[in-house]
Amino acid sequence: MGTDQFDYVIIGAGSAGSVIANRLTEGGKFTVCVLEAGPADWDPFIHIPAGFMKTFVNPRINWLYQMEPNEWTGGRRILAPRGKTLGGSSSINGHVYNRGQPLDFNTWSQRGNRGWGYADVLPYFRRAENRVGSGEDTYRGREGRLTVTDMDWRHPLCEAFIQGAVEMGIPRNPDYNGKTQEGVSYVQRTIANGRRMSSARAFLYPAMKRGNLHVRTHAHVTSLILEGKRAVGVRYMQGGMHGVPREVRAGREVIVCGGAYNSPQVLQISGIGPASLLQSLGIPVLHDLAGVGENLGDHYAPRFVARIKNSITINELARGPRLVGEVAKWMLSRKGILSLNPTLIYCFWRSHPDVANSDIQLTFTPASYKEGVQSKLDDFPGVTVASWQQRPESRGYVRARSADPFDAPIIQSNYLALEGDRRVLLAAMKLARKLLASNAMKPYYDREDFPGPNVKSDNELLAAAKQRGTTTFHPMGTCRMGPRTDPTAVVDDQLRVHGMEGLRVVDASIMPTMLSANLNAATIMIGEKGSDLILGRAPLPAELEKATAA
Repeated sequence: MGTDQFDYVIIGAGSAGSVIANRLTEGGKFTVCVLEAGPADWDPFIHIPAGFMKTFVNPRINWLYQMEPNEWTGGRRILAPRGKTLGGSSSINGHVYNRGQPLDFNTWSQRGNRGWGYADVLPYFRRAENRVGSGEDTYRGREGRLTVTDMDWRHPLCEAFIQGAVEMGIPRNPDYNGKTQEGVSYVQRTIANGRRMSSARAFLYPAMKRGNLHVRTHAHVTSLILEGKRAVGVRYMQGGMHGVPREVRAGREVIVCGGAYNSPQVLQISGIGPASLLQSLGIPVLHDLAGVGENLGDHYAPRFVARIKNSITINELARGPRLVGEVAKWMLSRKGILSLNPTLIYCFWRSHPDVANSDIQLTFTPASYKEGVQSKLDDFPGVTVASWQQRPESRGYVRARSADPFDAPIIQSNYLALEGDRRVLLAAMKLARKLLASNAMKPYYDREDFPGPNVKSDNELLAAAKQRGTTTFHPMGTCRMGPRTDPTAVVDDQLRVHGMEGLRVVDASIMPTMLSANLNAATIMIGEKGSDLILGRAPLPAELEKATAA
């Protein structure tokens, strides 16, 4: 078994892992090894924005996990895609850049996580970002590596949807990543010059030019190496299940960046987790930590589909001679439908007038998918509105299926388990239906295809949510950050695993509560802030008081 020595070993070359690799190798002081289970990001569909329809179902670059069935998914097993390549999920996601509300991060701080309030994390959002477009510099970054752009594609259906929202009293918001999130707008996205801006492209590849970074692909981690309560290295199989067993040693720290599904599994198969679970799997209990794998949160979204008249949708543009023209357009100018992300419009609003902050989110796109699956377009002209609760409180879990590191973990999201979540989701679904049938949409609106005009009561709408609702691909919380007094916390506010030395978790799994957002932007922020914590640097100065109060 080959063994190499580095200062730091990072498990996972995803959104956070790529950022950390970049920051730790600056200045050349430390040696860093990154272990990525998947291949390099050479698949061309990774880099074509509309290629998400291919990467969504490609087992070479996608873990393609499946969730366990439950009551509120109608007994269905929902697909749970996660990136398995350089860039991780940022190489297969929907490109959307959405930070969340100040309230979200202030809640983290109020739960005992020092230095994680909105004013504290805003400088790290800004440090990572290269914002191309409008926005107040108090909130937006202009010199970072992650390029964030505005939509440069317009469609009459998008304009009609926005106008319908405005007519209902939902304001148009010029920058939902600025002072306030609430309102309706075109999405901001991590696409630059018609190509995906993954975390690998933004952070990892620049760092790979340095001699002190070593990236190993096809390196499937099999366990952490522990000496007592200290992590000193990582065992992995080079080349997958039937590959060559290897070890890397970490003189300073092992940093787990596997994401909300893989990070808890790595800890559990290494003997760190709930003692009862580990014992049931025949895994020696090296560190009993009850919260590992618990607190899984995700956004659950039913999608309304409407048939359209008097307009061409992406469904038609993506077929036959029109598709040939769109391919040529992208190759010549990096424009057209191949340069688009799957969601084009965002709408943030409140489930009830008495709610102080928006708690529901809707998305619109002039396209629709067969039976709600985002890999095959419908044959008819269609549009889709997805709706979800921004801060669901129902929680599930991730658990190792066995001691075998090649067994997919058990994922139970427990969507809509709490009645309050169902109540907020119903409000979102009703708003989605109103927006589809707004006055501004009337010239184009033919009829509702799903769930259909006969579905009217709350129970019928919830039944439709059971039938076709799905993940929005935002898992979090399974290595939750919190004080040691919190019995289900896994890491402290320095992202160190409670009761261990030389071991941190730095990814979306550490989020204590769900964000009102897609999670990629915040995961990159966690990578930025986590890097400073690892290096013992003073935190970036908290931003202006108005940011704190926003």
